[in-house]
Amino acid sequence: MAVFDKNRWPWKSVARATAVLFVFTIASVAGAQELPAQLPSPSPAVVRPQQTQTPVSTAEQSAGSTERPLYGLQGVLVETLDGKQVASQSIDQQFNPASNVKLATALIALQTLGPDHRFATGVWTDGTFDKANGKIEGNLYISGRDPSFHYEHAIMIARELNKLGIKEVSGDLFVAPGFTMNFDSSAQRSGEQLHDTLDSTLRTSAATRAWNYERAVLKDHASLEPVPSVAVMGGVDVSPVPPTAKLLLTHRSSKLVDILKVLLCYSNNFMAARIGESLGGTDSVQQQLINRLGLGPTEIHLSSLNGLGVNRVSPRVMMKIFRELRIELAKHGLEPSAIMPVAGIDPGTLEDRFTGLQWRGSVIAKTGTLVRTDGGVSSLVGQMKTARGEVLLFVIMNQSGSVSRFRENQDYLVMLVQNTRGGPKAFDYTPVAMAMQLSHTESSAGASEEYEPKPKQ
Repeated sequence: MAVFDKNRWPWKSVARATAVLFVFTIASVAGAQELPAQLPSPSPAVVRPQQTQTPVSTAEQSAGSTERPLYGLQGVLVETLDGKQVASQSIDQQFNPASNVKLATALIALQTLGPDHRFATGVWTDGTFDKANGKIEGNLYISGRDPSFHYEHAIMIARELNKLGIKEVSGDLFVAPGFTMNFDSSAQRSGEQLHDTLDSTLRTSAATRAWNYERAVLKDHASLEPVPSVAVMGGVDVSPVPPTAKLLLTHRSSKLVDILKVLLCYSNNFMAARIGESLGGTDSVQQQLINRLGLGPTEIHLSSLNGLGVNRVSPRVMMKIFRELRIELAKHGLEPSAIMPVAGIDPGTLEDRFTGLQWRGSVIAKTGTLVRTDGGVSSLVGQMKTARGEVLLFVIMNQSGSVSRFRENQDYLVMLVQNTRGGPKAFDYTPVAMAMQLSHTESSAGASEEYEPKPKQ
């Protein structure tokens, strides 16, 4: 039997007295092989504005601690891979999952588009090309809805246009209404950024650094000389591609699975919302989840696809979503680590959690955080591995309290479970630089699956 040793926790600043997870104490594992399957419900249930806060548990005081008690709501569900409950608490009560909604968005995206899907960006012109001077007499049009389009991808387009002999455009730059760049939801601002980034004489230092860094990571030093550049002499506006325009080039993003890895590691709200739009929007995704998971109409409520705002789901339903995501990944020979953060290893939301030598890499999970909504929300959903080689799935949802203290206790509970089963063990995982995830793009002249051009009347 493994005895929980508080001195081995890999936290940077977790106080000893946070060894209480509402109803858990260190003493609860003494002489026990595993946690009870059912945890007592906290009391009182919720902390409301203008109401005196009462501790959820008094176990801390009874243990002789002088530290602060915790306040708020909690739901917990820990299961084995075959569905046996290891621990549970308020599993049918609905909580705000915050950014764990992104797991649902990722699930529907993989099921709808497939992990190898690439978002296309088309480059068009309504003018004529003079090969002698490398100049297009006319306008340039850009279409596409790539949620990951960034500085380096704009410079990549300039490079590919240079390969076609195009160095200058006499007219204006028009971007389609759905085009975005650098996580900016404004098509106009995105078009202005694209205009300047295409032209090396107007290109910002940030754009140049992004391009140089990506090329260095890919060991593609040949693309740095000559410097890619296409000068668009006119202004910038937003407009659909005219039906008479000719497709010059199609730029394709990295695969969806790589985009999801970046999205979930950094919990990027913009990318999640953009992918959600391509899936039909919030109502469509919610209905697909209800249909595919066999949920009742009131078991899930989504107001966004990135986790902002008031969303509602129970730990039991969140576990169904995570299990279905694992199944979908497995269909394509992928592990959850292909799209989710590996704690203590990947950059982003789990970079500074579970960083101790023994725990590093033993947790793959998605965080959720809302500081003000619902009085403070924090959640952690994913899987852990124990020294016995066992993989356990978990959902921990907290609400109406201190986000930082919720996180501390989420980590405590995961470690507690691991230690009752021999301790932690790292998953097999080889990290890949985040810059690599979005750099495996493709470009081709002509052919495209583009749908942006305005149809003929």
